Amino acid sequence: MSEHDDKRPAENGDPRADQRDGNGESGSRLRKELPQEVSAPVSAARDAPEPEPEPEPEPGPEPQAAAASEPQLTGRQRLVKGLWPPRVSRAQLIVALLLFGLGFGLAVQVASHSNSDSALRGARQEDLVRILDELDDRTQRLEDEKQGLEKQRDELENSSDQAEEARKQTIEKERQLGILAGTVAAQGPGITMTIEDTKGTVEADMLLDAIQELRAAGAEAIQVNGVRVVAGTYLTDSGKGVSVDGNKINAPYRFKVIGKPQDLEPALNIPGGVVQTLEKEQATVTIERSTKIVVDALRAVKRPDYARSSSQ
Repeated sequence: MSEHDDKRPAENGDPRADQRDGNGESGSRLRKELPQEVSAPVSAARDAPEPEPEPEPEPGPEPQAAAASEPQLTGRQRLVKGLWPPRVSRAQLIVALLLFGLGFGLAVQVASHSNSDSALRGARQEDLVRILDELDDRTQRLEDEKQGLEKQRDELENSSDQAEEARKQTIEKERQLGILAGTVAAQGPGITMTIEDTKGTVEADMLLDAIQELRAAGAEAIQVNGVRVVAGTYLTDSGKGVSVDGNKINAPYRFKVIGKPQDLEPALNIPGGVVQTLEKEQATVTIERSTKIVVDALRAVKRPDYARSSSQ
């Protein structure tokens, strides 16, 4: 502030002018020192480095946004997370093993029943009726055989000449066993089955299945292309043909079978049976019933190497 400014109030007749004049010297000094005193902190404040602004905290994700960013676990993943690592006791482990064994056994049983019944599920009603009739016939045949044996026993017990009766039954039994063993010829009602194999696709196991099915249906004597089929008969593939007990035979394969025709033919024609299997291999199968089938191929009597009669 200049002196001209200090003298301006006095000229205007200000009553405070005298007081300012009386204290002029001290007031002038005060006015000179104040700017310096005031300016020092201002200059110090100006020269001091400005404090760095504190970084504002970044707004964190909202709980819903954070939850949305995390991957959602599927039901299976939550189940695995809850079950692993396992925390089970010994008793729980034993129970789990028992339940596993029980479930495995039930699964195997159901699978076996499904496989055994799969061939019958697609069968027609008349085929099922025929199968039931065949089972009834087998049951009746076994019952007749049982009654025959009981009758022989009663005759032996009640006959006055037991020796003669025993001799007759022995001869009859020998004849029956000779038919089964193939050592004597046989004749009776039955069927003739002919298999035409122009493609050469029929194999030995297919013919063996036919023999087994015929035996199960009550066949008493079987002959294939001049070879007698007995209990120890075996079949093998031999080039384009089949060997029966080492005797090679070629198509057409002709089976002569003695037995009840009403049982033999349906047994071959069941769904998934012999005829359908051969027809899938492009073979032709014909079956003819007859009241007289002659099986005259014979087998030589062979003495067993190890087996002996228990009465000796």
